[in-house]
Amino acid sequence: MYIYLTEQDDFSKVPSEIFNSLGIVSFAMELELSPDKKLAKEDPVQVMKNLEENGFHLQLPDSTPIEELMAKIARQQ
Repeated sequence: MYIYLTEQDDFSKVPSEIFNSLGIVSFAMELELSPDKKLAKEDPVQVMKNLEENGFHLQLPDSTPIEELMAKIARQQ
């Protein structure tokens, strides 16, 4: 799972329910996004839109629905 942020280590716009379920977070990389930037599993336009509107973008493993992932995290706690 990856969480894209507008500023490194600024989780202030991430809802507490999501942030608290992340576990230990560590910086992976800094990216310069553009509409034509190819990302491995995400649509850069959608990532940019989510960053602009929400201040973050959550990339889930494979095609796992967020509800399923959150239920799995809740069972592990």
